[in-house]
Amino acid sequence: MFGLLNGLAGQGLLSEAEEAFRRANNAWYEANFTDPATVDPTVYDRDINPGAAAWFKASAGHLIQRVPGYLAILAAHDVQCVRLESADPGRIIYEDDDQVVVVPHSHATG
Repeated sequence: MFGLLNGLAGQGLLSEAEEAFRRANNAWYEANFTDPATVDPTVYDRDINPGAAAWFKASAGHLIQRVPGYLAILAAHDVQCVRLESADPGRIIYEDDDQVVVVPHSHATG
């Protein structure tokens, strides 16, 4: 969701209110959870970990509660997305208390 909304912002497509939401909430997330790429710079490398994606853990309610605002903005711009929950989203390549980054099974090897 971050990449999708940041992409819209980079194209100058967000209203002032949407951009204010994005900036404030992105800053909150930056202050309140770890960016996996700062721990492992290769975590999102497309050659090493094709299709890698971050998933919040169900126990990370304090992080999940802000997701609907992002989804509402994406929907307003006809960006189709859905909230997914899975007990096994893929091969875990990064994990902390709040999230996992996985390579989906369709891309996992070995």
